[in-house]
Amino acid sequence: MSLVYQAGTLNTTALTVPNLYVQIAQPQTLALAGASSSQLGVVGTAGWGPVGMPLPIGGMSDYVAAFGAKQNRTTDAGLAVNIAVMQEASSFVVVRVTDGTDVAAKGTIDGVEIQAVHTGSVGNGIVAAVTATGSGYALAVAHADLGAATYAGADWSAIAAAVSQDLNALVKIVLPETVPAVAAANVTLSGGTDGGVPTTAQFIGQDSTVRTGMYALRGQGCAVALLHGVTDSTSYTAQAAFGTSEGIYMIAAGLASDTVTNAISVKAASGLDASSVKLMFGDWLWWNDDTNGMMLVSPQAFAGGKLVALSPEQSSLNKALSGVVGSQKAGLTGSSATYSTAELSALFTAGIDVICNPAPGGTYWAVRCGHNSSSKSTMNGDNYTRLTNYIAASLAGGMGGYVGEVINDTLFSDIRSTLLGFLSSLLSQGILGVQNGELPYSVVCDSSNNPQSRTALGYVQADVAVRYQGINEKFIVNLQGGASVTVSSASGSVG
Repeated sequence: MSLVYQAGTLNTTALTVPNLYVQIAQPQTLALAGASSSQLGVVGTAGWGPVGMPLPIGGMSDYVAAFGAKQNRTTDAGLAVNIAVMQEASSFVVVRVTDGTDVAAKGTIDGVEIQAVHTGSVGNGIVAAVTATGSGYALAVAHADLGAATYAGADWSAIAAAVSQDLNALVKIVLPETVPAVAAANVTLSGGTDGGVPTTAQFIGQDSTVRTGMYALRGQGCAVALLHGVTDSTSYTAQAAFGTSEGIYMIAAGLASDTVTNAISVKAASGLDASSVKLMFGDWLWWNDDTNGMMLVSPQAFAGGKLVALSPEQSSLNKALSGVVGSQKAGLTGSSATYSTAELSALFTAGIDVICNPAPGGTYWAVRCGHNSSSKSTMNGDNYTRLTNYIAASLAGGMGGYVGEVINDTLFSDIRSTLLGFLSSLLSQGILGVQNGELPYSVVCDSSNNPQSRTALGYVQADVAVRYQGINEKFIVNLQGGASVTVSSASGSVG
């Protein structure tokens, strides 16, 4: 009788019984999928939702259902999401922060307390109504933005049990020691507050067993992230360290109404010099919000939203932004106040970017430099940070399957094939480009960089070199004009 085994479970050199042995080999996958580069992490305030918990959302409808309506606060997470959506961003992870003084809304029906599951002013709009049914009673809980649900039970204890089993419930029932009989009634919850503006430390959060603030974004797959409305320069280096460790491009901002001289001085004093942070100048932008009207907002969400909407090899430089009505420098009246070449040069040399109008391509609002805060010219482009993080995340997410395999020439070949296949796909998609007819990448994984003295200890090394495409930042057109100029044309003279 023939025997069937999974490949690798049968020692074929030790067979003693004549028979048919079938080994089932798993399909060999040498393809490496790219990591996501379009997810924006937003840490900000909100009027509803869990505090310190990262929630993935796809747009404003998801945001409103999870966190309630936008608020008139420069730190509001919904405001950041809305602005980023206007720049064509479509994938977010939002973390709500509070200052700890926020309070949950509550109401009472016949001595039974009905309390909002989350703190915040949005909970004040929750309506709870008890009605009689043919088989008992029903508690209907509804909110215009957060949704509605109905719970049935013969008494308050049964209703409370039904509510507790709903993971998406808007309320929780607190029963008194003596539970009253159920009767038809209704109440609108009240007393919910958002608290004050969180401190910088609360935005940064804790990197412990229960992560909060910025650290709640760890492991969430964000390519770009921002602490919305935070301008405290003491946070810059912490953001840089987090961005470097997580492969996230952090978008920071300076104080509103800042001056060029002060911005440069503050950045130097902060010690920020990292490719993992893009620092936006404190020339805040006017935004006509559909909920709160005209607002002065941080430039962070405009830059962050545009970056995640672009492929990782691209720069934010000269890409038109949507929704900008004006800026502190230009005003709201279409002022002709613009940045001088000297001002731009001072900012860019210091590693500070700015959103302004006009842009090199015309009279529209755009990021003016496309640089991060690094002082190294080979590392200070948006494209360097974004593409490096993208490739690193892709390799980290797909190459781990080779750990535990037997080290031999077949393993080396498989590793090379996987890496070369991935890099080839980047080339075919335009993320990498051929220059002077040369491939922009190379992979070495063989005995030349894996001698027996190393492989005997369990080490395998693959050396990958990738040349990125540059960004056209200084476009020079040489013009020679005049009646004495001699012009030669390859196509000949005009017929």
